[in-house]
Amino acid sequence: MFTGIITDIGKVLELEQRGDLRARIGTSYDVDGIDLGASIACNGCCLTVVALGREPQNWFDVEISAESVAKTNIGGWVVGKRINLERALKVGDELGGHIVSGHVDGVADLIAMTTEGDSTRMTFRAPEELAKFIAPKGSVALNGTSLTVNEVDGATFGINVIPHTKEVTIWGDVQVGDRINLEIDTMARYVARLREWD
Repeated sequence: MFTGIITDIGKVLELEQRGDLRARIGTSYDVDGIDLGASIACNGCCLTVVALGREPQNWFDVEISAESVAKTNIGGWVVGKRINLERALKVGDELGGHIVSGHVDGVADLIAMTTEGDSTRMTFRAPEELAKFIAPKGSVALNGTSLTVNEVDGATFGINVIPHTKEVTIWGDVQVGDRINLEIDTMARYVARLREWD
């Protein structure tokens, strides 16, 4: 489990197709504190650490199934790409965002960006089958970042990104047309499921 509070910006150092896709991610995390088999959310995708190293910088390797590549924006990764990272939640950690599983539900398209004061208003189009789970003032995880939904209009929804968030995540890198990993709020999923039984 994760909180959607990004704790590092990683960089894709290597990509290799070996049956599954293997990626090497550069990080500022202390790799001495990461166990093999640990879960790290990479742009919101919960991935398992299969190797670790320190040269030429701290790095960890993950293996990514074809299913994960197909359901996320990982297929667009290239060497040098920056990605949001979050270590798995530990008992006693502060829950600063919302409960995030790291299981990406689909990909949203960034369709508009405007400046509002110091913040950036971003508008996304969600896949139709996920739109019903997104509500004003609810939470979503976008590229692993816990964000509050401002407004919803059919399958489109908007969020605001403050300057601090743009500085400590990859949100300062995004452009209109980007495909963004979307995880809907777990509570919204269960509420919708319960309503089906009414």
